[in-house]
Amino acid sequence: MTEEELQALVEDISLKQFRRPFLHKALFNARLRTTGGRYLLSSHNIEINRKYLDEFGEEELVGIIKHELCHYHLHLLGRGYKHGDADFKRLLRETGSPRYCSVLESAKPVIQTVKWVYECQSCRMEYRRKRRMDTKKYVCGKCRGKIILKKSLT
Repeated sequence: MTEEELQALVEDISLKQFRRPFLHKALFNARLRTTGGRYLLSSHNIEINRKYLDEFGEEELVGIIKHELCHYHLHLLGRGYKHGDADFKRLLRETGSPRYCSVLESAKPVIQTVKWVYECQSCRMEYRRKRRMDTKKYVCGKCRGKIILKKSLT
């Protein structure tokens, strides 16, 4: 999808769903990492993360556009455009816009491997760590008991 096609899609959704024209620019922003899109208060432009189109398809993209248009139209009308505002939540419901976008596979944290397992001698609380720790420096956070190395998984 080109930026011209994105602009046309945003203008079309704005007229059909919100019955108001979108008079600013809709752009793809490759620097967005964890968000589907954003509405810029200063320029009134909408930026969209292209990765969401690539990973989830056009249906997810339409949801992100509708969400950002909620911010856009409410801000221009001088009403509550922030996520916590009642006006914003009401317009999301009325237009069928999602409150949040899906999580990108590329943005999910990598699961860290546990290499060291420690245990409190008093309460048997277990501590799993990626790095080795000096047991003389630390005590159990639950009961303040002595911590010992239970096993090494390396």
